[in-house]
Amino acid sequence: MFKQNKPYSSDSKSSDVAASQSINLIGAGTVIEGDIRSAGDIRIDGTVFGHVHSKAKVVVGTTGVIEGDVNSQNADISGTIKGKINVSELSFLKSTARITGDIVTGKLVVEVGASFTGSCNMGPVIKDIKHVDNTNTNKERSAV
Repeated sequence: MFKQNKPYSSDSKSSDVAASQSINLIGAGTVIEGDIRSAGDIRIDGTVFGHVHSKAKVVVGTTGVIEGDVNSQNADISGTIKGKINVSELSFLKSTARITGDIVTGKLVVEVGASFTGSCNMGPVIKDIKHVDNTNTNKERSAV
């Protein structure tokens, strides 16, 4: 007659969907020391001393500062980042953005006025040839 409520489960699909649709906000004046991991979007208007990882979008507002690496699917940057940025899809540097570090991204948009010091790799990720197994390179081969 009555349904029994199941206890919260961190591995349930419904909680994953809710987490990926959530928006997290770190307000101006807030300082976080440590890494941040999020399944959903995250907006930073405060200061983060640590790495920021998101499976969705990272937005750094004009007052936002990150001293650490950023890994996400997309990024909108209006503030300051000192660290490596790794974005799988689109990175958007607004005119007030100040970046010190390398950028690895699928696509990059830079507004006039943005400041960027570092290297940029854009496009699909290509596997590094150095890591290929070289155990069979010394064997003799014939075209038979």
